[in-house]
This record gives sequence, structure tokens and C-alpha cells, in this order.
Amino acid sequence: MKSRICVIFTLLMLLVGTVCEAATVTIFHTNDMHSRISSDDEMGETIGLSEMSAIVRTAKATDHNTLWLDAGDTLHGMPNINISLGQNMVTLLNQSPLDAIAPGNHDYNYGAKRLQWLARHMKAEVLSANTVFADTENYVFRPYKIYKMDGVKVGVFGLTTPETAYKSHPKNTEGVEFLNPIGQAKRMVDELSGKCDVIVALMHMGVDSSSEFTSELIARSVPGIDVIIDGHSHTYLPKGMMVNDTLIAQTGCHGKALGRVVIDFENDVVVSKTAEVLGKDQLNVTPDIKIQKTLDKINQRNEKLFSVVVAHSERELTGDRLVVRCHESELGNLCADAFRWKTGADIAVCNGGDLRTSLPGGDVTRRDIMSVMPFGNTIQVASITGKTFYEVLEHSVFGYPATFGGFLNVSGATFSFDPTQPVGHRVSDVQVNGEPLDFDKTYTFAATDFILAGGDDYDMLKGITIIGEFETGESMVIDYMNQVGMDNIEVGRITQLAEVE
Repeated sequence: MKSRICVIFTLLMLLVGTVCEAATVTIFHTNDMHSRISSDDEMGETIGLSEMSAIVRTAKATDHNTLWLDAGDTLHGMPNINISLGQNMVTLLNQSPLDAIAPGNHDYNYGAKRLQWLARHMKAEVLSANTVFADTENYVFRPYKIYKMDGVKVGVFGLTTPETAYKSHPKNTEGVEFLNPIGQAKRMVDELSGKCDVIVALMHMGVDSSSEFTSELIARSVPGIDVIIDGHSHTYLPKGMMVNDTLIAQTGCHGKALGRVVIDFENDVVVSKTAEVLGKDQLNVTPDIKIQKTLDKINQRNEKLFSVVVAHSERELTGDRLVVRCHESELGNLCADAFRWKTGADIAVCNGGDLRTSLPGGDVTRRDIMSVMPFGNTIQVASITGKTFYEVLEHSVFGYPATFGGFLNVSGATFSFDPTQPVGHRVSDVQVNGEPLDFDKTYTFAATDFILAGGDDYDMLKGITIIGEFETGESMVIDYMNQVGMDNIEVGRITQLAEVE
């Protein structure tokens, strides 16, 4: 009788043990907010940081196996954050239940040292396993963190796109180096495999075909990553994307959606993982009062400066990412014209990545113009040969039809391109002020200090001779609108000779 009872008791204990080892982990995630934190941002499409915080805080109160991860490009973007060099964003995030963030390229826009300072003052972990000091190769930020929950260990490691070296101003990353993310991902998986039940890669990498390293490539190259929380390409993945056995999740951009990944596993084995993206219309939540009060105080301090009307726009000019990063636009032409007018250069260009939102019609406030051009880049003039300018134009369209922050609008020049031709042989019929481009002639060339330092991978411009430096681009645009107006900015300077599928 005793032996029978012992057998039954043992079986019950085994059954109970098995049940206890089944668990669920929920990961809320965001990416590429670009400091869109108010529910009024993006024409009211942004959910709002106080609202997202309330959602996650409520979820954590009922289920301790819950994390909030952010995939970067968070600390820079909107005037009320930029004016404090990111400090206002850190203050707000410190009041939120955010657990970790991976630095994105635009988080370096205040400079590497400033980002390190902000990271030291942030309650959330700042993770990047491939960012090291150039002189010592020591990690700049913590490479990973293991979150111990109710019977679950979740290992989260961070990665930052190596494109940061040229997709922020190159001066902003002086002193730091970005290691090969594939090699570092393998190193992190080896490090975490025996310590964790689930491995999450939090990365600012993206899925753009024009990028050398993408989250897809990492998922294919590095087995053992259960989930990738991704950013950088502003890609909306409503149900995520499976690559081999890795689930890639991304929410688009500008805080318009909150991602949620659910991972179920039993006996230390992941049995299912699903992703969904929650839009503002799917959420009905009371904002986090503390965060909302802090945001209101920040806005009140800045309102007097930002609400000043500085110009008048005859009509709205779109700054849509899918337009300005691969097509000629009126907004890009306006900015390029302003640069050429103020500097007196033969040619001026404006890259699509410098334009972050639309210019409204009617009265234009300082906030409006700083939202369009938030980076504070100065405009420089360089001496450039016709041959180098041709190389610049080829680089501008090399990735078409993929979106590319280095796509250029031009002033003082026109050209054609055929995207069906090989890269490096797409541009033709280049005219400068009505004359055919002369490869041997030297022209004056105006652009942002970002582009002339080799930003957006314009390597042919690194070390170029700078012959003049002027004020910021947004200041030039304000002056141009007030003194010249908006005539002759219609598209027609760039001719596309063929369509591609």
C-alpha cells in the first residue's frame, strides 16, 4: 500500500513540476519614436508616451513576466526634446516602465559623449554588444542583461547598426567603433545559451535592402536567437516576420503603434511565439498622470520660443519618408534652393534624410521648421570637381527604389537616371545652370555639414576642401521663404528614365 501511495505521489509531483515549468513571457516594444511622445504628434496618430507607459505598467502589475524594450532612435527628433540635448526625453523615460533600449544612429546626434552621459542617467538599461571604444575595444554600453522573472530567464542583448558611423554626423561617433553585428550576435548567443530560457536580440538594424547588415541577415546567420526586436527601417510588421526560427518584430515609427510579442515555453523550450502591433485605434487607456504632468511642464517651458511665427507657407509641402527618400520633392527643392541662394554656390543639394516631417501651409512657427529639419546641421560650401559631383549623383540613386536618407534634391543642376542600369552607371544628362557637366571643372557645392563630412556614406566627399560655413539649414529656409518665397520649387529637375518592379 505504501509503495502504491509513493508512486502516485511521485507522479503527482512530476505532473505539478511540469505544469510549473510552463510559462509565458510578454514583450512590449517600440522603435524609431524619434521623440514623438505626445498624443498630438504626427497629426494625432502618435499613441503618446504617457499612454504607452500606462498600458505597460498595467500589464506588469498583472503579469511579472513582462518587459518593455525599445529598439532606438528615441532620444532625438522633436524640438521640445532636442532643445535639452535629450535630457527631457531621459526624464520622461525614467518615469516610464521601460526596461532596455538599444541606441540607434540618431541617438548619436548630440555626440557620442553626450549619449554616454544620457545613458548613465537613464534607469532603463542601454544595451549594445557591438559598440566599443576605438582605442581600447571595451564596451561603451552594457552588452546584455539577463532578466530573472517567475521561473523564467530572458537574456536580452543589444546591437547598433554600423551605419551609425555615417547616418549620424561622422563627428558624432568619434572615439567609438561599431563591430560586425553578426560576429557579436554569435558571441552573445554563445554567452547566453546556457544561462537563459529565451534569447532576445534588441537591435537597431532594420530590413532595408540598401543596408549591408539587416535583422534578416542576422537571423539567417546566427541560430539561437528566439526573437529580434528591431528598428531603423521604420518597417510595419503587423504579425512579425519569421526568418528560420527567429521572429522579427518591428512597429513602424513615430510611436504610432505599440508592439507585443508573446513567447510560450515549457521545460525551458520555446513552443510558440507570436507578434502583433497595436495601433492607437485599438487602445483606450487613461494616460500615466505623472508622465503627462512632466510633459506638460516641458511643453510650457518651451512654448514661448517654439510658438513664434517665423514664415508663411503658400501650401503644405510633404515630408513623407517614402517621397523625400527616393523621389524629387517640392520640400527638398525649397531647401536646396535656400542653401544655394544664401551661399551663392553653383550647386546645392538637400538629402531626404534631413527632412523629417511635412511643412504645413499657412503660418509656420519655429516648432514647425525645427520639426522639418531637427538636426541643427550647418550649411557648408566646398570646392568640387564635376567628376566628383557625378559620383555624388550616382550614390544618391544607387539604392533606388529602396528608400535612402542620402537621396538628393538638387538646385542649380538637373539630371536623369535609369534605375535598370548597373549601380554606378545610372546617371546621365547632367546639367549645371543649363550647361553640360564638365568633369574637369571645379564648382562650388553647398550641402549640410553632415553630407560634406561623408554622412550617408558619401565617402567621395570625405576630406573635401571646405571654403565656407554658414548658419543652420532651417535658418536659411526661414530667410528664403521670407525674402524670396516659394516660386519655382515644382518637381522636374530629376528625370527617371525607366520603371523598376
